[in-house]
Amino acid sequence: MRRPTALYFAVKVKSSPRNLTDIGLLVLCFISTCAVAADSLLLTGATVHTVSGETLSPGQVWIQDGKIAGVGKTVSARGATALDLKGQHLYPGMIELNSVLGLIEIGAVRATHDTTEVGDYTPDVESWIAVNPDSELIPVARANGVAYFEPVPLGGIVSGQSGLVAVEGWTTEQRTIQKPIALHVFWPSMELDTTPKEKSRAKAKWKSLDEQAKERRGKQRSLEDFFDDARAYAKAKSAAAANKSPASERIPAWEAMLPYVEGKLPLMIHAEEVRQIRAAVHWAATNHYKIILAGARDAWMAADLLASNHVPVVYVHTFTLPVRDTESYDAHFRAPEVLFKAGVQVAFCNGTGTMDAALTKNLPYYAAQAVAFGLPADEALKGLTLYPAQLAGVADRLGSIEVGKEATLFAADGDILDIRAQVKRMWLAGKELSLESRHTRLYEKYKNRPRE
Repeated sequence: MRRPTALYFAVKVKSSPRNLTDIGLLVLCFISTCAVAADSLLLTGATVHTVSGETLSPGQVWIQDGKIAGVGKTVSARGATALDLKGQHLYPGMIELNSVLGLIEIGAVRATHDTTEVGDYTPDVESWIAVNPDSELIPVARANGVAYFEPVPLGGIVSGQSGLVAVEGWTTEQRTIQKPIALHVFWPSMELDTTPKEKSRAKAKWKSLDEQAKERRGKQRSLEDFFDDARAYAKAKSAAAANKSPASERIPAWEAMLPYVEGKLPLMIHAEEVRQIRAAVHWAATNHYKIILAGARDAWMAADLLASNHVPVVYVHTFTLPVRDTESYDAHFRAPEVLFKAGVQVAFCNGTGTMDAALTKNLPYYAAQAVAFGLPADEALKGLTLYPAQLAGVADRLGSIEVGKEATLFAADGDILDIRAQVKRMWLAGKELSLESRHTRLYEKYKNRPRE
């Protein structure tokens, strides 16, 4: 049976005029009918990659009030508007952690960079506040299935906190769905420059190995002291509350540290070289800190250590060339598989370099490269969706196609791990998004240019 249309109501009211109350009821009925149609949608015919469970080929997903109300081979969704996605693949929206999307617009224009604060220790910095909601790069990432991202504060050793931000919304406050999710610690370098002074390009800055080692120990000690002071502040505040005595002076930097030194939220430690990784893991284990390893170039060399300490990895270096002449050409291609076999949870990202914000759209291909070198495809999909959601503390809402979760999905005309696949439609919390971007606008502009 077809639903009554606006024309029906208009004709009915005109042909049989009644009192204003009756007309009002008719209008309310029409509005209610439209609301049901807009808020209840049944996606059918697609191959449904639930990520957390079996892949349904084909399957159905019922969206109601912005959430997933049903998933299965067949779903009873009375009153829902059906949308046929035959031949397409349906996925949960991808999540990129460890990103500078929204913080950098044009690499060569310094005025469009807002990634770094002054100082080595700035834990009260909140990166999500700096995200530019009008960035032209965000729609580009969205057009390839990226639904949420974590903007990372850079600079210093303890550079600040990050939140999880959506690719759609009028303001930054509307876009930010989880804050904070992690404190970012850039582990001091453990490497020593062995170049002799006479061969150094900057002789005025040259330092002996002893001087470098001393400086390295100093940075390490400074980091440890900072966290010790933060723990002392937390203990003093807790003791004051227990004794009902006046609280000490409120210090924003130490207040920001409380959830991390108390183990409520994780530290995201940025470390590349294997000695950095081992030192960071041992420090965290000794002090009982929850940590996530980001960057993690040499993580494959410490896979067993990471697995035994339950340290997940946000891996950046799928396409990085080997840094040692003793390494195989595919060392970083295979690293996610090595970590997976050891029992380490791996999420994918494409980094925090100047150009990486513009290339966020390439996120699925980092996982695809790992699949080509041994990582199971199901595990790669989790590394783009479910694992990032778990690390961000939003797995109850995002990361898989399950009943009760947010209806943040996208449909592609092929396997998203295949570079030839094109995203055709996308929904964020049940709302369908435009896939238009600066790229598509320029394409249309020049495709339709005047011909002589």
